[in-house]
Amino acid sequence: MTTPRHFLQFSDCTADEFDYLFKRSTVIKGRFKAYERYWPLEDRTLVMIFEKASTRTRLSFEAGMHQLGGAAIYLNTRDSQLGRGEPVEDAAQVISRMSDIIMIRTYEQAIIDTFAKWSRVPVINGLTNEFHPCQILADIFTFIEHRGPIKGKTVAWVGDANNMCNTWLQAAKLLDFRLNVSTPAGYPLDPAVAGVTDTGCFEVFADPYDACRGADLVTTDVWTSMGFEAEGEARHKAFANWQVTDAMMSVAKPDALFMHCLPAHRGEEVAADVIDGKQSVVWDEAENRLHVQKALIEFLLLGRVDD
Repeated sequence: MTTPRHFLQFSDCTADEFDYLFKRSTVIKGRFKAYERYWPLEDRTLVMIFEKASTRTRLSFEAGMHQLGGAAIYLNTRDSQLGRGEPVEDAAQVISRMSDIIMIRTYEQAIIDTFAKWSRVPVINGLTNEFHPCQILADIFTFIEHRGPIKGKTVAWVGDANNMCNTWLQAAKLLDFRLNVSTPAGYPLDPAVAGVTDTGCFEVFADPYDACRGADLVTTDVWTSMGFEAEGEARHKAFANWQVTDAMMSVAKPDALFMHCLPAHRGEEVAADVIDGKQSVVWDEAENRLHVQKALIEFLLLGRVDD
């Protein structure tokens, strides 16, 4: 049996493979906009396993698989034996014998790593506490659509050093751009989580304005991610000065973009004037989850496609 190719972290692909995926996403998105039927995965099945709630992840994967001619099956751990203590190793062996590709949205990265180890088919990380690679794939594709190659650019991350921030760090290392990170005291970035020890691709700033200065892209996320709700009140106090505002955007480049993976809380991590303003590309960013994930699924199942 051929060893399946997984996408569990952003660093699981090379820079050359990402270049292919971004170009392929453009082709696939063009076909979608032209209402052109493209069914390379007819009779293939995607199983989607959710332990964490989702809107964009479920919709983009399910719709995307249908648009590629395949079928998508939704499993929630509450409604399956996984939620009743079935070992991950056992579930992986069974589910992967009945499907062609699997997407998992869960808590600890160790869960998806174990599942992939025992799976006979490709496994995609739909989100874990540590990483969110499909979202960063969409974010970078969106940047390329609006501003061209990201190589040599500066991305400012403002807020929580969460799974998004960790994945941006891996992307900066792989794709040769700079990441400026600003988090409140007590919520520091831990580069070891992303496996990035080379400080040449990122810099940490105490002041979020300094992180945004001269940036080509400013991006953020909610102050309290899923699983950390008990810290909500403390985080609101700690993160009060890390709201992305018009004033903060004004120190970035004049044509800087703003991104947010959504859902957003206006008046908390981002001001309404920013997320709803002319520099915001959050709706393109959300839609592009659909297109980049179709390219990713196609790549993991069929390899590089020339048409």
